[in-house]
Amino acid sequence: MKPHPVLSQHYRSPEDKQKYLRRVFDRSAPHYEQIVRWGSFGSGSWYRRTALQRAGLKPGMRTLDVATGTGTTAREIIALLGGSDGLICIDPSAGMLKIARESLGAVCVRGEADRLPVHDNLFDMVTMGFALRHVETLEQAFGEYHRVLKPGGKTLILEVTKPKGAVSGWFARWYFGCVLPWLTRRLTANRDSVELVEYYWDTIDQMVPPDDVMAAMRNAGFQNVTHRVVLGCFSEYEGTKPPSV
Repeated sequence: MKPHPVLSQHYRSPEDKQKYLRRVFDRSAPHYEQIVRWGSFGSGSWYRRTALQRAGLKPGMRTLDVATGTGTTAREIIALLGGSDGLICIDPSAGMLKIARESLGAVCVRGEADRLPVHDNLFDMVTMGFALRHVETLEQAFGEYHRVLKPGGKTLILEVTKPKGAVSGWFARWYFGCVLPWLTRRLTANRDSVELVEYYWDTIDQMVPPDDVMAAMRNAGFQNVTHRVVLGCFSEYEGTKPPSV
């Protein structure tokens, strides 16, 4: 199952999606951190850290952060682990990874969620912060997360979900679809960054519903799959790889 249909205003076919994403993320990388800060009203770090705590991240847990970007989630992982030892960060964008390597002090590897360049049964936790909409298929990505987790390991996936209410849905469309692109245009003067935030809203708007995400996690072999909504639009998906029998 694809996370959303083809968005023809951004790319022409499913085969073009990853090439398109590499281009806009590479070119937007220098501006990405400030977009995240004003896009979340400065609360992004606090929210990521509390979500990781809710999922049970603790010192000593070997962790894989998928689609790490410039390191917005990885920095909170490092804070909770007490250091970067045991953390591996993966992202397909060379531009994003360059910034992550300079700021994190962690191992950063170029790779895709659907084809993780790591061995089986290595990690206590696999995380992904606000990038599930960018994978090729949910089943392939979740299958990879299941493969690289140790028996009993957990995955935590953070995502933005369009609110269901009429008023909250209108506000989300207005803010993510209009205000954030306008701010990005004024504050960065970077066309690719504007295109990226416009693409963000289109993927949020067209994302498959949470029940489908949870079903794909179960189909990949995860147990105890849960979906928690925070502040009306932030989704936290968790699942556990069954322990060895």
